[in-house]
Amino acid sequence: MAYGQEKINPYHEGGKKQQVEAMFDNIAPTYDKLNHRLSWNIDRGWRKKAIAQLAPFAPKDMLDIATGTGDFAILSAQMLRPRRLVGADISEGMMQVGRQKTRQLGLQHIIAFEKEDCLHLSYADESFDAVTAAFGIRNFADLDQGLREMCRVLRKGGHLSIVELTTPVSFPMKQLFGIYSHTVLPIYGRLISRDQSAYSYLTKTIEAFPQGERMMGILQQAGFKETAFRRLTFGICTMYFATK
Repeated sequence: MAYGQEKINPYHEGGKKQQVEAMFDNIAPTYDKLNHRLSWNIDRGWRKKAIAQLAPFAPKDMLDIATGTGDFAILSAQMLRPRRLVGADISEGMMQVGRQKTRQLGLQHIIAFEKEDCLHLSYADESFDAVTAAFGIRNFADLDQGLREMCRVLRKGGHLSIVELTTPVSFPMKQLFGIYSHTVLPIYGRLISRDQSAYSYLTKTIEAFPQGERMMGILQQAGFKETAFRRLTFGICTMYFATK
């Protein structure tokens, strides 16, 4: 099943890819500030935990899928010191912000941003030691295809680390998160980003995205093994780890 084609993506089928790309280009200048504020800066800790999963394996060639403005790629470069790290995304506007940040930090010799359709990556089979994704794969129009591509470009024995927003499963966080995501998040997001759809879209993708044990099965069908997950901050976020 193509997760997101009907459930996650709120746009009509016609021009969906272009509409999503345009939306992220539009919110790129305020994206970082909004993410940190809306999560009370907890997202920084989530990223660190997800990257730490890869530390024992010391990956040298890394790919960060749906890299956005590059926060996860930058932190990975700082924590893991890879030889090469490619940040791939459909939104040129988001990556321009990322390029500026890497230049300011002197990481441009390690991190390269490349425009890619994450469902049809241009990289050769088994090109990377590790593939990562932070808060982006829920936007895939076809989750199965996206994960198969991530598996394809990963070397045998390589590792996948994903961190993604999810809906809490236990009372009272499930109810509190539902109120927050349907009221505070879209209203505040709209005010700061001036985009009428972006943060309503975010809520829909979180609610529709498969999580936990269900996500484990999807990863295994995509070709991964030794899959595991861990819920963070009462289930608002979930880390996934898998090996090819």
